[in-house]
Parts: sequence; structure tokens; C-alpha cells
Amino acid sequence: MATAVKVAPSLPRPAVAQSFIPSSTAIKLRPLADHSFAANPNKNLLTASRCPEKWRTHVSFFSGFLSKGKSKSAEAIKEELYEAIAPLDRGAEAIPEDQQVIESIVQQLEAVNPTKQPLKSELLNGKWELIYTTSESILKRKRPKFLRSRTNYQVIDTNTLRAQNLESWPFFNQVTADLTPVNSRKVAVKFDCFKIGGLIPVKAPDRARGSLEITYLDEELRVSRGDKGNLFILKMVDPSVLPPP
Repeated sequence: MATAVKVAPSLPRPAVAQSFIPSSTAIKLRPLADHSFAANPNKNLLTASRCPEKWRTHVSFFSGFLSKGKSKSAEAIKEELYEAIAPLDRGAEAIPEDQQVIESIVQQLEAVNPTKQPLKSELLNGKWELIYTTSESILKRKRPKFLRSRTNYQVIDTNTLRAQNLESWPFFNQVTADLTPVNSRKVAVKFDCFKIGGLIPVKAPDRARGSLEITYLDEELRVSRGDKGNLFILKMVDPSVLPPP
């Protein structure tokens, strides 16, 4: 009777481990010339010895990627904002591209706002100078430069809920307003009295209303957004100044 011969199954060829590179990675690495083990064992050893170097390269890349993802500090963002604002004459010289840049920086700053309830903070009180705005009613860009206000101030007192806006040369106009809190960072504004040239009082019409939301506040800088979509960036001048009652 014939004896059956058992034949051992052939072992499959080992697969080569591929380097893991996410598809989102911007760095393009040169593919390996050979994706299978070569017959020469010395070549296998050489290929294996390079793997740790490739792995270290990937680890270094991911470490750099993570460090770049860290958020910037408020101070760093403010410095960037001041630099972007400086040549724009409070916004009068800003073109749409400039406004987009400022908006992007401001959104970064708003994300790190240290004062979550500005209307309950003493930091809001005092005299502020407007250093940038998108408001055409303030910038008056259609006028010749010599007929535009050179500096604008805003004085706020959260204890009396009063505010005052002031223009400098050449007109020195003023307006006072009552503030009504909507929430801890937004107020309704009702203007009550204009002063032409800072001297002649004129009662404000009932329609002279608006709202203002404080989206960033610290000891030296304030960012506010108005009800018409305008952006206001102000720096602290004197925290001891209060508006008239």
C-alpha cells in the first residue's frame, strides 16, 4: 500500500511595513526604491538600519507640527494688531484687504479675551481713544482730511451707566448717552444730548439709538462691535476720567 507523503505548505513572503504618513501631511517624501525584501541579506540589514532614522524624521515633523499649533498669547496678538493698524490712520486709509487682515487678527484676540463679563469690570471705566474703526460716520472719508476729526474719545462709567463721545479739532463735537445692559458684555445705547463745538447743546432725537458689545477688554485695549456691524478698537488713556451725569 502506497504511503502518503505530507508536503509542508509554503510560507507566504513577509510583507514590508510601510511608513505611516498621513495624507494631510504637506511634506512629500521620496518613496523607497524597493518595497520587498531583497535576496541579498546584507541589503536587508542596511534597509532595516535606516528605519529608525526615518522614524525619527517623522517624530520630529509631528513635534514641529504640534508646536506650531499652539495658540499665540494676547500680548503677541496685540503687537501684531498695533503693527497692522499703525499705517491706516484709524481706518481711514484702510482698503478692503486691510480690513480683512484686521478682522482676522481681532478674531484671534477675541478668542483669548481675559474679561468674560466686561460690564462688571472696573477696567471698562475711563477715557478711551479710538485707534481703529470701520465706521464711515466717524471716519468721514469723503471729506477732505482737514475737515475730519483728528482724534475721537469715548468715556464710560459702568457705575452710573453713562457714556460720552468726544471729537477733537476741528469741530470738538460731543454727545452723551445712557447705557442699558442687555447682558454682561452688551449694552443698549440711547443718546440724549449733542454739543455742537462742545458748547451748544442740542437734544438728541429719539431715533438716536444703538447697541455696543464689548468683545475684548484688558487694562490697555478694548474691542467693541456695534449694531451696524462696525468694529471699534480703543486704547485706554485715563481710567480716572468719568462722563458727565
